[in-house]
Amino acid sequence: MDNSSSVTEFLLLGFSSLGELQLVLFAVFLCLYLIILSGNMTIISVIFLDRSLHTPMYLFLGILSTSEIFYTIVILPKMLINLLSVLRTISFLSCATQMFFFLGFAVTNCLLLGVMGYDRYAAICQPLHYPILMSWRVCGQLAATCIVSGFLISLVGTSLVFILPFCGSNKVNHYFCDISPVIRLACADTYINELVIFICGVLVLVVPFIFICISYGFIVIPSAEGKRKAFSTCASHLTVVIVHYGCASFVYLRPSAKYSSSKDRLVTVTYTVVTPLLNPMVYSFRNKDVQVAIRKVLGRVRFYPKAL
Repeated sequence: MDNSSSVTEFLLLGFSSLGELQLVLFAVFLCLYLIILSGNMTIISVIFLDRSLHTPMYLFLGILSTSEIFYTIVILPKMLINLLSVLRTISFLSCATQMFFFLGFAVTNCLLLGVMGYDRYAAICQPLHYPILMSWRVCGQLAATCIVSGFLISLVGTSLVFILPFCGSNKVNHYFCDISPVIRLACADTYINELVIFICGVLVLVVPFIFICISYGFIVIPSAEGKRKAFSTCASHLTVVIVHYGCASFVYLRPSAKYSSSKDRLVTVTYTVVTPLLNPMVYSFRNKDVQVAIRKVLGRVRFYPKAL
């Protein structure tokens, strides 16, 4: 920390170059933020209240929705404040804290999506062994592994950024403390740090994605019509996977020297705002079980006041 004492705070440039359009962005992002919170909280509530959704698949979906809520809370409130503020500073410690929690929840989400792919494979291709393969004990261990691994990897990534000395510019060309725009400000050679971060990125993004592709390969390849129909129920999970892994890979699986502020901000908005928004929308609109459960819960809510 002594090496970094010359920079005590960072200036988040964010969307400052857009001038008065920031007011429009504030309104848009505020609406999206409220939809993300309400949508994911609806998913969590419905899974909790409806017994028919007390299955491994929906346990992981509930955990994913919870993680998505905290994931956006780490980023969006500060971004909304900065859109209305002239002073866009964030302290050195707050910047490190924001990066740690953002990466922690982001990595957890990636690992959870991988586990959800395995769950679909076990349910469709190994139906007789499914109760054993995905017992509640196994599900708990998998969920705990995703969360602990996510924050351990985040701790490594954040530490590799903030052990570097920051003694020059403190202007972060982004709307939050992300790895590439922050590490570019370090006044030391970052090659080793970036190499380790890149390896972590491959482990978090490429390995789970390949695992998901293999799982869905086993589901699709057999010609049985039943498995093909079952695969259609996995389309919602696959949609979220493609958007999430695609955008995250574009930003993190390359050197910081190739960081492009305008292009990367646009892609980052996709996986910090659109993906958490996509999660409840895709799983509620494309999933008949969730749709039925929402109607049952809403019907129960309407019934009870009349009964009282």
